[in-house]
Amino acid sequence: MPEVFHYTMTYPAFWLDYYYLVTWFLGMLFLALVWAIFFRYGNFSYGVDLGCFWKTGLLVLFTTVSIGPPMFYNTRFAGEHGQDGDSIKISGDKLLYMDRKGNEKRVLLTDITAIYQESITRNPPPKIFIVAGKSPVKDSLFVTTNLPGYKGFLEELSRRTGVKAKLR
Repeated sequence: MPEVFHYTMTYPAFWLDYYYLVTWFLGMLFLALVWAIFFRYGNFSYGVDLGCFWKTGLLVLFTTVSIGPPMFYNTRFAGEHGQDGDSIKISGDKLLYMDRKGNEKRVLLTDITAIYQESITRNPPPKIFIVAGKSPVKDSLFVTTNLPGYKGFLEELSRRTGVKAKLR
């Protein structure tokens, strides 16, 4: 009997596919607005003086602000919701991972050599890697703690493969 585990879809598929374009566009729109204000009211001179220095510093600050928060949001969002809509299934002698777009990755249970949680988590939630290294093609996939019932999945996978999951 196949056992299927699904990541919940907390956002619409459109947002999950194109969030980075929207945040990048908004950041660049903000930067364009700042540049428009500076070109209209900036009164830049071509000499090096204190007025030009602080205006240039302000432009550098606003450029950082227009790029930094969208990149922070995109990185965090991908970490927390990058697997939304994906499913993982233990079926017979295979482990099947299917993403929300229909791409599938297959790993034979007999090829799995390690199941471990990453040592340092840079983006939440922590990833648990499943490494298949016995066949000529070495491969791995990961699940996160956002997977509903991930502990039950890991227990079942450990039971079927004989490889103990090393969690922190």
